[in-house]
This record gives sequence, structure tokens and C-alpha cells, in this order.
Amino acid sequence: MYLKRFYDEDLAQASYLVGCQAAQEAIVIDPARHEKQYIEVAQAQGLKIVAVTETHIHADYLSGSRQLAHEVGARMYLSREGGDDWQYAFNGPDDVLVGDGDVIKVGNLTLEVMHTPGHTPEHISFLLTDRPAGDDAIGVFTGDFLFVGDVGRPDLLEKAAGLKDTMRKGAQVLFHSLQRFKELPEHLQIWPAHGAGSACGKALGAIPSSVLGYEKKTNWAFHHSKEDEFVQAILEGQPEPPKYFAQMKKLNKIGPALLPPSDAPELPAEAMKDALTNGKLLDVRGESVFAEGHPKGAIYLPEGGSLVTWAGWLLSYDDDLFFLVRDAEQARTAIRSLQSIGLDNVKGYFVEASLPESGAPLQRSQRIDASDLDESKVKVVDVRSEKEWNEGHLKGALHIHLGYLPERLDEIPAHPVLHCGSGVRSLIASSLLQRADKDPVDVRGGWKAIQKRRDSAKASV
Repeated sequence: MYLKRFYDEDLAQASYLVGCQAAQEAIVIDPARHEKQYIEVAQAQGLKIVAVTETHIHADYLSGSRQLAHEVGARMYLSREGGDDWQYAFNGPDDVLVGDGDVIKVGNLTLEVMHTPGHTPEHISFLLTDRPAGDDAIGVFTGDFLFVGDVGRPDLLEKAAGLKDTMRKGAQVLFHSLQRFKELPEHLQIWPAHGAGSACGKALGAIPSSVLGYEKKTNWAFHHSKEDEFVQAILEGQPEPPKYFAQMKKLNKIGPALLPPSDAPELPAEAMKDALTNGKLLDVRGESVFAEGHPKGAIYLPEGGSLVTWAGWLLSYDDDLFFLVRDAEQARTAIRSLQSIGLDNVKGYFVEASLPESGAPLQRSQRIDASDLDESKVKVVDVRSEKEWNEGHLKGALHIHLGYLPERLDEIPAHPVLHCGSGVRSLIASSLLQRADKDPVDVRGGWKAIQKRRDSAKASV
């Protein structure tokens, strides 16, 4: 048997390729959208991908099941659980809908389907057995049902997808799924679909995998024997779900679009003015270079995993999108990051060197140090999360989570002072407010710097 874990750091998302080397066949579980990584590894191992499956209708990234099955001619195995509202709409006549107790065979390997609802109604897990080695399962692909140190949150359908009165019921169902699951053999390895940093839970561990016996000892979710106590604990303190989660639910149910044959092109400098007027120009060159000078109306977004997060929070799937980048390689990475959550409407990119020829007016970001902030004389807007706000904030500050800023612009004065935790989110907020013709200032270093200033002041008294 061959087992390979793939991990997307930006999305904290794990997918798996499992192969029977004797039969030279493989299956991919919870694939991401860019399929070449699975195909290349399978070919290198002498395996043919004959099956593709997923644990549930994902909320935090665009599923790659359809893309991969299309590229290699594999059969999809999709959940038939959850009722009429949770049936996949893009499976073909050769694909198979599976439910509790069904078995998927890949060479000498078997994947027994176990219905594990709670995070979502249709969620399934897969118990893997290597038949030549024995008749006992060796592990479970648990998707977003069971993580290392945590379980999948049951409130996303209500908070992100707008399905009222579902999170408490989901929590109750999740409790009973866990009671059934903990009766499985303790030696089973646990292979989850997410790690630390995912918004699909509130306390995910950074360890790639675990063992059921260990999770029963250390995972908080197994320590609640009463349903009402578990429900209260699981619903308490969950982070705000990004807005794009609702769109992912829709697209992953009706059918993720196939990727375009080529990436968006580099555009001539003279097209930048039109991009600023008729679309959204996303400047990803870096924090300091953006602050020093950027096209008027451009939106600052950071590189890495935060790019996906804040693009999903702040951008519309109907927008024409453009990038301002250092070079073509950065453009390629940024475009693929947005494609991972289905933001495919990138029309092209501009390289930094073309700025002087673009004719686009430039502006700076106004920034101050925490030592220069006098909150008694200005209106402070705190763009951190609710959890951060509750842990401590400036008296008199206005709290608006960055993700909700575009819809609450009317509440913000013409000359606000912004802060977040470290200074990144407040610069994003500053760019959004500049685009709305306000005159913002943001605090370098954010709340950390403000707290340091406070501590120094107390020490000097």
C-alpha cells in the first residue's frame, strides 16, 4: 500500500492519495483544485488514479474532485447521505453515490463508508483496510468530522450559509456521531482534512495525524458525556466564518467549474486606469512598498495564506479582478491562490515596473506609531475579531471586524485611526477606506504595539 498526504499551507487543507501497488490503482480523497500534484506523484509511483472521493461538501475551498476526475477519467464516489437538500448535482452516470456501510474497492484496498454527520449532514468518513495485510482497518480519513485535538464546527451552515436554526441541531448530531465513532478500535490512525489555522474548527492541532486512542484521551470533544454540555462547549467561542464559505457550499454542491486552460495574462501599463475604474486592482507587492505608494483605488492584500482568507472575505465573485505584482511568478502564485476558492475572474496582472508608464495616480498610506496615538482626540476603529476585542480594547473605540468593513462604511468617520493585531489587517482596511474616499490612518504594529506602549507607561510611573 502507498499513502501520500498533500498539504496546502494557505488553506491548512490536507488531501490524500492512497494506492494499491499490486494492482497499480489509486484513489484521491478530498483533492484540492490543482490536480497536477496528484497525477505526478501517482505516475512516479506507477499508479493510475481510478477513483476520486470527498468527505463532504466543503465550505473553505473549491473541491478538486470534478477537476481531477475529468483529467484522469476516474470515477467519483460522492455522499448520498444528508437528505434531499444535500445531494450532489454534478455526478455523472458512471459515478457512484455512497452511504453508511458501503465499500469502495481500489485494488486490494477497501474504504468502508461511515456516515459521520454534525459538521454537515452529508459528511462521511472512510475506514481504510489493506486486505493483504489483514482484515482490520488501519485508519480513518475523517475529513472535517474529527481533527487532531478538535472536531468540525457545526455552526457554519447557519453562520456562513444562512441556514437558520441548524447549528444547535448540528451540534446534537455531532455529539452522537462521536459516541458511535469512539467505539471503533483505538489503534486506528486518524487522517483529518485540516490542520492548525483552518476556520473549520477553533482549536485544531498542528500534528498531521493522530490515533483514536490518543484523541479519546486528549481531544476535548471526547470528554463530554452529556449532550447539552457538549453542545454548549462546541458552539462557544467559534471564530467568524469567512463570507466566501457560503459561496463554496453552493459551488461545491452544484459543481465546481473546470479550470481555464491558461492563467490570466500580463497586461500593458495603459490598461491599469481601466482596471481601477471597472474592476478591482489587488496590490500584493508587500506591506511597506504599498504604504509608500500605490495606485489610487488599489486594495492591499498580503501574500501567503492571508491572501486567500481576505480575498474570500472582501471580494465579490462577480468582480473583474486584476493583480499588481513584483513579477510574473508572483502573479502565477496569486492567481492560483484565488482559484483555490473559486475566484476565477482574474482578467490579468500588471508588473511593478509598469507603474510609471500607466499614468495611474499614486497615493501613500498614512501610518503612525503607537507612541503617536492619542485615542482621546481621534476616532479609533478596531478591525480585529470579536475574540480579540473581548480580550482587550481601547475605551471608546468602534469595533468592526475587517471582513464586515465594506458594508459598514457609513459608520466610519472621514478621518479614522485604524488598528488590528499587528498592522496587516489595518493596512487592508486603510486601502478599503481610501478607495471609499476617506482619509484613514493606521497604527503600525497594531494592538501589540499599543499594549507595549501602555506597559511602558505603567512601568515609568
